[in-house]
Amino acid sequence: MASIAGPEIERLIQLLARMPGLGPRSARRAALSLVKKREQLLGPLADAMRVVHDTIVTCEECGSIDTVTPCNLCRDTRRDRSVLVVVEDVADLWALERAHVVNGRYHVLGGVLSALDGVGPGELNLKALIERVAAGGIGEVILALNATVDGQTTAHYITELLAPYGPVVSRLAHGVPVGGELDYLDEGTLSAAFRQRTPL
Repeated sequence: MASIAGPEIERLIQLLARMPGLGPRSARRAALSLVKKREQLLGPLADAMRVVHDTIVTCEECGSIDTVTPCNLCRDTRRDRSVLVVVEDVADLWALERAHVVNGRYHVLGGVLSALDGVGPGELNLKALIERVAAGGIGEVILALNATVDGQTTAHYITELLAPYGPVVSRLAHGVPVGGELDYLDEGTLSAAFRQRTPL
């Protein structure tokens, strides 16, 4: 099939199609919008991407990404240093920050344990987690991991690792979502919600 546009524009479309949530058709629409608005969108976007590419670093404390290390969240003196929230990925950290529910500090694992994918403890940012907790001053570790088999396996593993250091280890509640109707929920979600019911 012949290309609709030149190789440079086709490459832009192919790269955009690799982005999460963008398929080939939506990538074409995005590329067309960028090309049509070169001055307002394409130029500034290219500049911003170049700056981020050249300045992005992994935070030496929490494992998040930023343009400085320690990152802006780790440097925030208003955060409660006694609470450490463990997340699988930077996307999870950003989701919690968007919800404005965390006033503690974070620790990014960089994944979860998965025998099928060949991810063992050595591939995760666990050593740094243990070092942070062992250094003292952390009273609670909140495991904000996904409610998957791998997420739960990782949560149990971390709980055992941290037991000798004495912090309270908690995890996010699982169950009925806000606005959810029981009729539409799967059995696993209903079971978790029933087991973790709380008094009114």
